[in-house]
Amino acid sequence: MTPQAKVLTVSTSTHAGSRDDRSGAALAESLEAHGFTVLERAIVPDGIGPVADALLRLSEGFAGLVVTTGGTGFSPSDLTPEATRTVIDREAPGLAEAARASSPLGKLSRGVAGTRGTCLVLNVPGSPAGAVESLEAVVDVLPHALELLSGANPH
Repeated sequence: MTPQAKVLTVSTSTHAGSRDDRSGAALAESLEAHGFTVLERAIVPDGIGPVADALLRLSEGFAGLVVTTGGTGFSPSDLTPEATRTVIDREAPGLAEAARASSPLGKLSRGVAGTRGTCLVLNVPGSPAGAVESLEAVVDVLPHALELLSGANPH
């Protein structure tokens, strides 16, 4: 079965139309290159409410990956990890740690990963390069993680 994904860009300026969604596009391209079907791309402004609402909508009844880009740094408006924690049932710290270890600037990312039902949520940085580097650090284990979330017994 082909793994499915959705991409959520978190950026007030991109949401307002004053900046192109380069990170969301780069993630979608990388996911497709790794065999995922990208079902949806969405853009929301920074903030706990907009991000949490979007994650709830994107993950509801979804057996797949929702990857967010943006809002994981130190700016006062970077609240994607806080929003994600309000939505997920269980954290998956190994995924977030591996994503952070993918580059020297990854040490500045506060992104988290976790599950909500049969959905896996992964936060990655907002720059196109950082987003793709972080995703590619963990993409090899994501299909297996999604199988496990679906209740499959791959062994």
